[in-house]
Amino acid sequence: EVQLVESGGGLVQPGGSLRLSCAASGFTFWLDDMSWVRQAPGKGLEWVAAINGGGSSTYYPDSVKGRFTISRDNAKNTLYLQINSLKTEDTAVYYCATGRVPIRGGRWNSNYRGQGTQVTVSS
Repeated sequence: EVQLVESGGGLVQPGGSLRLSCAASGFTFWLDDMSWVRQAPGKGLEWVAAINGGGSSTYYPDSVKGRFTISRDNAKNTLYLQINSLKTEDTAVYYCATGRVPIRGGRWNSNYRGQGTQVTVSS
């Protein structure tokens, strides 16, 4: 059974940092591209980062480039998202998902995704 379990979310002040983790099991994690997607309150899904299976290539939208860093530890079957200089607009539920294009047409396009972890940025 495929499982993706996110952790590391919480309440943080603007300007702070968080590292999200996603523990994967039940599939060949090291072969799969992986992504992070977020959904802010009342808004649609937004892709924020992707990484190839070997971890050598990363991809970001311009909106988060320079603040978000995706990485992976294939020995631990774990995906990470480091978020720095947090802004109130980063408040969202963050999901990890398989694939490099986890959203298409505003909808999930991923075979698997986790349940999400809440990130709240507030003073």
